[in-house]
Amino acid sequence: MATTAELFEEPFVADEYIERLAWRTPGGGSRGGEAFDPKRLLEEFVNHIQELQVMDERIQRKVEKLEQQCQKEAKEFAKKVQELQKSNQIKEAADIIQKLHLIAQELPFDRFSEVKSKIASKYHDLECQLIQEFTSAQRRGEISRMREVAAVLLHFKGYSHCVDVYIKQCQEGAFLRNDVFEDAAILCQRVNKQVGEVFSNPETVLAKLIQNIFEVKLQSYVKDQLEEHRKSDAEQYLKNLYDLYTRTTNLSSKLMEFNLGTDKQTFLSKLIKSIFISYLENYIEVEIGYLKSRSAMILQRYYDSKNHQKRSIGTGGIQDLKERIRQRTNLPLGPSIDTHGETFLSQEVVVNLLQETKQAFERCHRLSDPSDLPKNAFRIFSMLVDFLCTEHIDYALETGLAGIPSSDSKNANLYFLDVVHQANTIFHLFDKQFNDHLMPLISSSPKLSECLQKKKDIIEQMEVKMDMGIDRTLNCMIGQMKHILAAEQKKTDFKPEDENNVLIQYTNACVKVCGYVRKQVEKIRNSMDGKNVDTVLMELGVRFHRLIYEHLQQYSYSCMGGMLAICDVAEYRKCAKDFKIALVLQLFDTLHALCNLLVVAPDNLKQVCSGEQLANLDKNILHSFVQLRVDYRSARLARHFS
Repeated sequence: MATTAELFEEPFVADEYIERLAWRTPGGGSRGGEAFDPKRLLEEFVNHIQELQVMDERIQRKVEKLEQQCQKEAKEFAKKVQELQKSNQIKEAADIIQKLHLIAQELPFDRFSEVKSKIASKYHDLECQLIQEFTSAQRRGEISRMREVAAVLLHFKGYSHCVDVYIKQCQEGAFLRNDVFEDAAILCQRVNKQVGEVFSNPETVLAKLIQNIFEVKLQSYVKDQLEEHRKSDAEQYLKNLYDLYTRTTNLSSKLMEFNLGTDKQTFLSKLIKSIFISYLENYIEVEIGYLKSRSAMILQRYYDSKNHQKRSIGTGGIQDLKERIRQRTNLPLGPSIDTHGETFLSQEVVVNLLQETKQAFERCHRLSDPSDLPKNAFRIFSMLVDFLCTEHIDYALETGLAGIPSSDSKNANLYFLDVVHQANTIFHLFDKQFNDHLMPLISSSPKLSECLQKKKDIIEQMEVKMDMGIDRTLNCMIGQMKHILAAEQKKTDFKPEDENNVLIQYTNACVKVCGYVRKQVEKIRNSMDGKNVDTVLMELGVRFHRLIYEHLQQYSYSCMGGMLAICDVAEYRKCAKDFKIALVLQLFDTLHALCNLLVVAPDNLKQVCSGEQLANLDKNILHSFVQLRVDYRSARLARHFS
């Protein structure tokens, strides 16, 4: 409407407004020269009146809406003013009663008992009202109101009760999930953000909340989890104790981020200790008891699976073993038994024992007081030594020793090297656990030297038995070779009846001995590791050489027989190459050169004896070989050695 704005102009004159409307209307007769058209003017007036009525209705509705809004705001304002007045009366009343209470303390009781009683009653009533107001405000989530009431209560004795109410209501609905530790962390994070907006001493209130969570919620939860298994299931009890203590300390680490006052580390440590002290005091006894029974069960289950009844073994210790070796006694350590190839060593048993001990070391590290950690770790290590090293490895070595046949047994099955091989493998695992899991717990304590000595003693004890067993096994190998030579070697091999009908090749005895030796060399390589392989092979090679040397000295040699002996020794020398030990090969090279003395022409004997390979040998050795020739007397060969 073009003229709408004119309605709101000041001052408003109706006649002038109508005149202007008629003037603007064609045919209104107000403008010169126009014909007057009353119908058109009437129509314009009717339309304009209708528009004014619509406008009036719209303005009226707007006025009503504004009036309603104004009334609502007026009520809210009045309510707020009333609340502020009421709040102020609380503050004023609190200030008055607080001052009266302080003054009343100075008044003599006999004269002012009634007044003092009324003041105390009013003080108590107002304190209760304030706490109730704080409680309601907290439930409504009105932080500003909580802050106001808390500020008033700060000067009242009941301020601590206000804090207690806050702590109690904070925890309502906070522990609904299965993870009480995660719930506690989330609750403390939420309160940490809020507590500074409510209280003037937020660090004290937060510390009190945490103390309440630890001493009530966590203490109860830990007790429920542990007491159920404490007497009936040591394994589950120890697992739960470790898990709960770990989760509690992890929670404590998260809480270290908050401001809890001066020494929050000591504060939190005391809270943890108060929960677990009754469980940690005797932790190591439970650990050792469980480890002992569990380890014994693992071993017994294994021996039962083998239908084996463990026999008692010697307990003389390492000094007794050394004395037996020094005296060169070769008696079995117990009744001779047939192990039927069983080593009585189990990888599964070892893995289980090491796993149990590893977990024990982890629990020990977590649950032991720092001052007790080294000695507790040593006790666990001692359990491992007892059950893994003594009851399993050492027992297998003792049993293996008892199963080694005498050196003159025929067709003896030699299994001791299998025992050695498995024992070495197991001990590498034992040594790894010693370094990985025990050393970090004892490295800076006097227990380190004690553990190292204990480890050294058990290694030495087992090495003595291994050495003894290997020595006796090598004797058995030489014994087997002797049986082969005795059965297969004939005197006619080296002194054939028909010198012209001899096939120059190595003898059957030589073939079988070499075949046997090669198998033993391979077995030793598979059973030993590192320098031990060379040490044992050298010992076997030296004994093998001594056997062949002494064996050859038992026969008389014709010319063709000497050639056969040279062929045999050449084959033995090939066998010696498999040892890959320089000394052994050198011994057989020399033996091969000595055998040349059996066939060399008498006139060339002196020249051969002074050759490079034989020049450094004792003349008696050279002479002893020449004496084996059938022509020794007839060719007067002794003259070369006079």
